Amino acid sequence: MNAPYVLHYAPDNASLVIRLVLLEMGQPFETQLVNRACNEQDSVAYRALNPNGLIPVLVTPQGPIFETAAILLWLSETHRQMAPAPGVSERAAFLKWLFFVSNTVHTDLRILFYAEKYISTNQAETLRACIRPRLRGHLQLLDAEAANKPDWLRGDQPSVLSYYIACLMRWMALYPIGADRSWFQISETPHLQMILAQLESRPATLAATEAEGLGATPFISPTHANPPEGSAT
Repeated sequence: MNAPYVLHYAPDNASLVIRLVLLEMGQPFETQLVNRACNEQDSVAYRALNPNGLIPVLVTPQGPIFETAAILLWLSETHRQMAPAPGVSERAAFLKWLFFVSNTVHTDLRILFYAEKYISTNQAETLRACIRPRLRGHLQLLDAEAANKPDWLRGDQPSVLSYYIACLMRWMALYPIGADRSWFQISETPHLQMILAQLESRPATLAATEAEGLGATPFISPTHANPPEGSAT
């Protein structure tokens, strides 16, 4: 590959987090569309990169990496950017919240979006009704932490976690399409809202917005993606 990295992506999927971080870091990369419209994520070629068939995969000189948090952590350590370095006092707090976002918030959000994959179809809405207040609680915890203004959770000097949270909140406001989303009110988390507003003016966000058709206000008042290629679902 000509660039050091190839990002296998679909518009407005978890790969968006990785795209934003690569752009923020100034790291050159190429993109390879994973066409969800024809279930390309289930192809033999893609499963060879990620046997779970999930997006994203980042192909690196050391081989392919999957799982969003793993890619973020690897990039921050490799390039010594956008996260407290190992040995720094803030490292422990950063790690615990990174994995809270990955293992708890993102996981619960996936259940909200794809409840039918976890439970019978006739019980899916009941499961979603249980997940929504959990997600609101997660956001309240994150907002309380953002109120402390740690260096690793800012919008003016973003960390990998800043972009991860911003994308998750974008998706909370948009998906599932046609479902009740009145439970999500960005104004309930004012400290996170300020971070998202700051991120929207970042060159990385502007570049990602153009590449994936995310609209003028991708985090604060998002609209459904209108990508130049591929499909978000």
